[in-house]
Amino acid sequence: MSEPLASPPEPRAARPLFEVRGLRKSYGPKVILDGLDFDVVAGECLVILGRSGSGKSVTLRQLNGLEPPDDGSVSFDGQPVSEMDERELVPLRKRIAMLFQSGALFDSMTVGQNVGFPLREHTELSDEEIAERVAAKLGMVRLSGIEGKMPSDLSGGMRKRVALARSLALDPEVVLFDEPTTGLDPVTSATIGRLIRDTGDELGVTQVVVTHDIPLARRVADRLAFLSQGTFRFLGTWAEAEQSDDTVLADFLAGREEAD
Repeated sequence: MSEPLASPPEPRAARPLFEVRGLRKSYGPKVILDGLDFDVVAGECLVILGRSGSGKSVTLRQLNGLEPPDDGSVSFDGQPVSEMDERELVPLRKRIAMLFQSGALFDSMTVGQNVGFPLREHTELSDEEIAERVAAKLGMVRLSGIEGKMPSDLSGGMRKRVALARSLALDPEVVLFDEPTTGLDPVTSATIGRLIRDTGDELGVTQVVVTHDIPLARRVADRLAFLSQGTFRFLGTWAEAEQSDDTVLADFLAGREEAD
């Protein structure tokens, strides 16, 4: 008599890369984050939505230790980010890149020098190896051959793409995006959205995107987190958001004006 076939193994749950618990942050009497709890799963793109001043960027800066919390904890891959000092955060920040809203390029450096800057600071690569890596990263953001240009020669959208190339220079595991399409026209915003999506798909990079750009969020998000009054009023997929009976969330996603 043959033995019964073994049951297939249960699929492994997705691994939380970030774990945030009870996060609180205030500036003077103004409470910005009020007991925030969430995970960021390895390989996903989590989009944090919310109105201006709701604390989206504050939340992002907690993830790589740019600001300490008043209370609660942030851990990355089991490491207590919220308890680390600046020296301890250095190796962690090589694994977590951040794309700032302004792009934060060095105006006195060429595009090639900007993208190569993290490599010169944190690696022992030769000039030739750095040049190869810079060319590869610029190709990834569809800007091949512009190494010799200055940031002042570039459009706003091109500057954002160069900043993305620089953020990818050290092959990070995570990229944090702070309002990546602010000030850009709809076509350029769509291009940035495609690059974010492609980066996640091709490199397997985990991404957290802070934005109030709903078309961008629809293009890139695996999950949405809607920040309101210091906590996530909603956290889930687009399908779950569209089925939600939360009128505040629905009004935000539809862009409806406030009632008097």
